[in-house]
Parts: sequence; structure tokens; C-alpha cells
Amino acid sequence: MAIGIITGSGGHDLLGFSQSGVIQAETPFGSVPLRRGTLGGADVLHVSRHGEGHQLLSSGVNHRANIWALKEAGATAVLAATVCGAVDASLALGSLVVFDDLHFLANRLPDGSLCTFFDRPGDPARGHWILHGGPFSDVVRSALLDACVGVSVRDGGCYGHVDGPRFNTPTEIRQLAGAGVVAVSQTAGPEVVLCGELELPYGLIGFITDHANEVVPGATTPVAKLLELMAASPRVLAGVLERAAVRLAGQTVQPAGFMYRFES
Repeated sequence: MAIGIITGSGGHDLLGFSQSGVIQAETPFGSVPLRRGTLGGADVLHVSRHGEGHQLLSSGVNHRANIWALKEAGATAVLAATVCGAVDASLALGSLVVFDDLHFLANRLPDGSLCTFFDRPGDPARGHWILHGGPFSDVVRSALLDACVGVSVRDGGCYGHVDGPRFNTPTEIRQLAGAGVVAVSQTAGPEVVLCGELELPYGLIGFITDHANEVVPGATTPVAKLLELMAASPRVLAGVLERAAVRLAGQTVQPAGFMYRFES
């Protein structure tokens, strides 16, 4: 059994990760390079969303293959990290957010299809993910929060999934702010839903690299500052993920919500 770790931009070479092998996992949804090893002594399975050299833009990530591969390989929980833009102006650049809610109204994968594993009529595993409370595992959230040692972190906030690869207009950002979103990125929404369908406990931490379009009126995060923070994020996030993985290792963790399957 192992802890799944999903990293995004800049996180392909997970700092501190001792790799013991690469599994080319074959799934019903495609092939995934899954890196097995240890992080802080904890057994982990690592997926890099974008691949080496950021080969895949957000619009090309195969979320179903990634999550299916983690579950099949024995992941008992998933720690995910994303760099994101702040929609709440009070979030400081370089700070962290451990999210407790999700805004993903489209519920679509990058190719436009519905975000589900079970789209075949009569599939015995088909069902509804029923959410009482938030979509993130409380235990995984707590592990991430406890792991934010020496870093400014917000406990809670709504993650907003936006479709890439373009960034958002000021009007779109204002709409998200009105819905209560505190930060956005282009990849984590499908992961939350797909982990929910497989009853795989999932938690998400965000690293703030910029303020989204017109969140601070008339002020744009300088490109140099954005690049500086992007370069700093892998080190900060790797430390948090390592400490969180160690906390979760060996625990029995309950997933968020309840998956009601019609054939159960």
C-alpha cells in the first residue's frame, strides 16, 4: 500500500523522492508512467501531470488514466499539489491554501467528455457521488495542514477549476469570486471527482504564484515575480508533501462523500 502523489508545473522531479522504479501502467483510458519509491520513508506512487519538460498542457492531461493507475497500483490516499492564481486578493503571493471545497460546474474532462469513469449504460459500477460536506478527505486535509511547517497557509477555501490552456478574463474571475472561489488553476477539478468515484481519499494544496486578472485592480503580477515563485514552488510543495505522506502512511483513511452504486 502506498500514498499517491500528484504534482503539477515544476514538480516532475519531486524533491526528496527516492525512486525505485517506473511502472508503465496500462489502464482502460491509456498508459501512464507511474513512479514508485519513497518520500521521507513513506512508500509513494508519483504521477507528474504534465510529464518531463512539461510536455502536456492542462488541456492534454489524461486524468482518468492517472487516477485509475494510482488506484490499481494500490494507493490508499492521494496528495495533490497545484500552482494557482489567487482570486481572493488577501492571499499573499508564495502562500499556501489547503482547499475544502470545489467549483467545477462544467464537470468535463479536457476533451469535452463528462468527467466520470462510468459512462457505459448498465455498468455495474455506475452511480452518483453524493457529497455531505466537502469533496476533500478531512484526514488528508489535516495531514497537509500539519505538514505546512514554517509556511503561511490558509485552512480552507474553494478551489476553482478553469479550463485551459488560456487564462481567464477579468469578468470570468469576478464571476468565480462571486461564487466564493479563492484560487484557480487548470487541472485539479477532474482529479477530485474521479478520486471520489473510486472512493480514493484526496486532498489538494495550492501554491499562490500570482493574483488573477484584475483581482488587484490595475495591478498585474510582474512576469519576473511569477517566474520566481514558480521556481520556488517545487521545493516548498515537496517538503509539505513529504511530511504529509509520512503522517498518512499506515493510516486507514475514509474518502469524502458516499458513492452510491446502483448494483450495490
